[in-house]
Amino acid sequence: MKPPRHSAPLGTAFVDTLIVKEMEQAITKIVEVYLKSARGKDALGDKQFQKLVKCQLGNIMTGTESNEAIKEMRQGLDANQDKNISFTEYMTLVGYLANALSQQRTIGQETAPAEEQEAAP
Repeated sequence: MKPPRHSAPLGTAFVDTLIVKEMEQAITKIVEVYLKSARGKDALGDKQFQKLVKCQLGNIMTGTESNEAIKEMRQGLDANQDKNISFTEYMTLVGYLANALSQQRTIGQETAPAEEQEAAP
């Protein structure tokens, strides 16, 4: 005997489509920011990378006001040591930031219920 099939709740396909579109938009924006910052070149030079970090990442990263900190970050990302940041190297930074943000939000969700219980009378 086969187990009964469960149908998805109404609207699930619509929600899935919205999530896909959000992901598509996010990925497209990541690529657009890189290409705009690179100004048609294959990689970001020092000045382009500094401007991208200061203008685009200042709210989620610390140290973006320091040219020296950004230079050290660029050197750490520059896997082939060509003094430029390729798209692949840029994606290393994006991945690191996405992972850090995910961990931060996960930890925030785990501690929120405990804090709410402590605050309850």
